[in-house]
Amino acid sequence: MQDDQEFRREIRDWLAANVTDDLRGAGGAGRENEAFSRRLDFTRRLAAAGWSTLAWPVEHGGRGASLQRQVIFHEEYAKAGAPGRVDHIGITMVGPTLMQLGTDRQRERFLPGIATATELWCQGYSEPGAGSDLAAVTTRAELDGDHWVLTGQKVWTSLAHVADWCFVLARTAPIPEGASRHAGLSYLLVPMRQPGVTVRPIRQLTGDSEFNEVFFDGARTERDLVVGEPGQGWRVAMATLGFERGAATVGQQVGFQRDLDDLVALARRTGATDDPAVRERLTRAWIDLTVLRAHTLRVLSAPPSAGTATVIKLLWSRWRQGLGELAMTILGPAGVASVTGDDGEADRWRRLFLFSRADTIYGGSNEIQRGILAERVLGLPRQDRR
Repeated sequence: MQDDQEFRREIRDWLAANVTDDLRGAGGAGRENEAFSRRLDFTRRLAAAGWSTLAWPVEHGGRGASLQRQVIFHEEYAKAGAPGRVDHIGITMVGPTLMQLGTDRQRERFLPGIATATELWCQGYSEPGAGSDLAAVTTRAELDGDHWVLTGQKVWTSLAHVADWCFVLARTAPIPEGASRHAGLSYLLVPMRQPGVTVRPIRQLTGDSEFNEVFFDGARTERDLVVGEPGQGWRVAMATLGFERGAATVGQQVGFQRDLDDLVALARRTGATDDPAVRERLTRAWIDLTVLRAHTLRVLSAPPSAGTATVIKLLWSRWRQGLGELAMTILGPAGVASVTGDDGEADRWRRLFLFSRADTIYGGSNEIQRGILAERVLGLPRQDRR
């Protein structure tokens, strides 16, 4: 039986042979449109080699890899500078949700396309008036014969402009009197390439526009493409978010370490390390990242418990924001230059700083996440959200 070190060498050799210079580092945070067609081709080669579905159970076409091997894969992927994945929403969110809560027909219909990256997905949760507070969504879906008909708007929808399908949280029934606001929501699988779906890119501070507004104006999906029972979408939506934060977090932290190492090198070249305050902040960033990694590995190896994924998200989002702020201090005047593309290194750090402003908002704002911990883990009184 192959041991873990042999497994590490196998994935390392595959990445060395397949991550070409034009792919290395492409499609990082805030650059999800970069080299998209080449990254899609790479993702499909990754899938054909069996790496994409490493964590999926064997009965669903995966390798059923242990947590240790999943961590090894994500570590080596990050160390190789492999490009940002274009299939991650399907692989880490939709696929596991269908395995656990979908029907046999849904699994047979969608898992093969997810596994091979021949069908790409986006997430239809947030709305202009319902970001982290998903219970407030107003997008509606009504049955019309054998189809659900959707009307409403979603926002901050990553990769909607290239996605084939979207999983949409929509209200399919009014809230019963005295019931939770979560009642009456359903989790629908909706084709993106149809009349009644309009995608409008949102241009960001970085100049990129991988986020989008999505408008549903009579868009349709089949009656049986609801995951779970109609009206039970909240439970399904929360399960999806739980799948999102898994072993890939370790690979993300390897990328953070590379960013920190590069920033230390920049500080040495510019003489910024002569400033004791800068040296202290760099040291603190290293300590905090070391603690974050240890905490993440401990959580991943323990039985699931309430609040653990939330704590990891709070920690890494604030860490990366802090790194962006420190990069601006180290760059000095070059950090506030308004022209991008003039200096590749300065542009890299400006982009990180600007994009990281969103880290504490997307995926559930930090304020909301702290409220969840207070109420559901610590048992403190419910927040007044009026």
